[in-house]
Formats: sequence, structure tokens, C-alpha cells
Amino acid sequence: MAWTSRYQIPSKENWQGRIDSPEASYFFQVIQLLDLQRNLPKNFGRNCLALLGFACDEGIKRNLGRTGAAQGPDQIKKTLAKFPIQKQNIVCYDAGNIICKDGDLENAQAALGELVHLLLAHDIIPIVLGGGHELAWGHYQGIAEQYPTERLGIINFDAHFDMRPLLPHQLGSSGTPFLQIALAHESTKRHLDYNCIGIQHAGNAKQLFETAKHYHANIIFADDLHMGFMEKCVNFVDRIVDQNQIIYLSLCLDVFAAAYAPGVSAPQAMGLNPWQIVPLVRQLASSGKMISYDLAELSPPFDIDHRTAKVAANFIYEIIHHHQPFIR
Repeated sequence: MAWTSRYQIPSKENWQGRIDSPEASYFFQVIQLLDLQRNLPKNFGRNCLALLGFACDEGIKRNLGRTGAAQGPDQIKKTLAKFPIQKQNIVCYDAGNIICKDGDLENAQAALGELVHLLLAHDIIPIVLGGGHELAWGHYQGIAEQYPTERLGIINFDAHFDMRPLLPHQLGSSGTPFLQIALAHESTKRHLDYNCIGIQHAGNAKQLFETAKHYHANIIFADDLHMGFMEKCVNFVDRIVDQNQIIYLSLCLDVFAAAYAPGVSAPQAMGLNPWQIVPLVRQLASSGKMISYDLAELSPPFDIDHRTAKVAANFIYEIIHHHQPFIR
């Protein structure tokens, strides 16, 4: 278990709230701490999810972005702790963090993949918290290990394709995870269904559009959402659900405008309003085909009034409340 050297057990300090709150009314009261080095739950039913942090800045550093996202997972947990919980049949764990303090991104991603696989193998749905978007490559490794042959749909809410060329010595960064996933599909002759929502023309070089076209990426532009083409977006998601056996959702917080999400590596002046994405996340979470989620790029040192952390926590709230169990 190579992941054990990079594993940080969950902390009760991240789950604090008002002591006079009614029982089981807020997340801090219902989240269960799960130390994966010691045990896995045995009786959890089908509607079970686990928050797993990826406390890493190395991918952003390699991509020449502004660092700080290693602090993201714990800040998301602290913010979510104070949110109310409406459903009483939810079982949700804090499964701790994978950390990367030595610059060895590749081993950190492999460790994340091992834990994602471990959770999926026990019918626990991971919600991975970043950390930079390089988490997607590690996350995918765990999905591919558990589901090597199923038709997988990948949907990335992002201003960027994150399909930049690999760095020297075939190293990745926060800008390369979906190229790495595409190359992995290519090497195993597995069908790739990569879908992007929120792409900005001004956020991606021409060569990246060519790369996306080469790998047959499907795109909903930020322009489409700004112009109110919601029916187009709903149909776009319906196609992903209909044509795939399993679905992995990745949400990069820089898909949103800086007014809503200032605390990211690459703030977007022309990004989206969170309410343009909420219905689509609900649509996916309720599909019964979701096997994994992640949320990337919260950088607390650059946040203002915890705005970005609150957006992140709101989307986790939506996922947890709308997720329908995946049945093999």
C-alpha cells in the first residue's frame, strides 16, 4: 500500500459548528471520520459517499500558476461543516487527505488512484477535493483500475480543456490531466467520451482546440450558457448519460467568474454564474450512473470572504443531496 506514506488521517478539527444546533441538522454532526489505514465501514448500504482530499500544489506550480490549492481540501471541509443537511438517509465520510510535500506529483497521483480504487471497490462513491486539477489524472487511475472495460463518460466543468502538452520527461501538471487520460484510453484502445462545459475561447490557445478536436472532445462553451441555451446543455448531458455505463464528473472552480470564485489559480473575468451549472450537476447526480466526483483548484490564500470555498461547499451539498446510488 504505497499510499500510506502520503496519507493524512481525517481531523475532527475540520468539522466544527454551533453546539446548540439540533441533532443531525448540520454536516459537522453527521460526517463520520474514516481512517483508511485502520478500517473500512462494513454496513453502509448503497447511498454512501466519502470526501477524500488531494492536498497538492505541485501540478499548479509546474503549470506556472499561483499556488495555494494544497490548503483547499481542509478549507472545503471546514466550510461544508456549517451547512445544513436535509436528507436523513445519507452516509458520508471524511476519508482524510493524500498530501504531496516533496514535489513527487506522480507518486501522489498514484496514491490518490489507489485510494479511489479502494473506495470504489467497497461501493463507496468518492468526492475528491483539490488541490490542483492534476488530481483528475490520479482520480482516473483509480476509476480505470476498478472499471477497466465499462463505457466511461467524463464530464469536466472548466474554463480550460486541461489538455496541454506534457512537460519534459513526460511529466504532467495541472494543465495536462485530460490529455493524460486521453493517452491512457488510446494505449488501451478504450473509447474516450470527454465532455467539457464552460470552455472559454479566450482561455485556450488554438492548439488546444486542435488537441480537443483530435480526441473528439464534446464542448459546451461558456458563451452558450451566458446566452441562455439551457435546453442545449440539458440535451448535452442527456446524451452523456444515455450513451455511457458509468460517469465521472470533474468540476474546476475556475469555470466560474472571479466575482464568485476569486480564490483559484487562474481567476476568470468572464466565467460562469454558479446557478448556470447547478441544474446540470443535479441532472448528473440524479442519473444513477455517477461513480465518482471531484472538485478542483480552491486556493484559500487568494479567496475573498470565503466566497470560493462557499461555492465549492454548495456544489458538494448539491451532489450529496441529489446523488442516486450507482448499482452495478
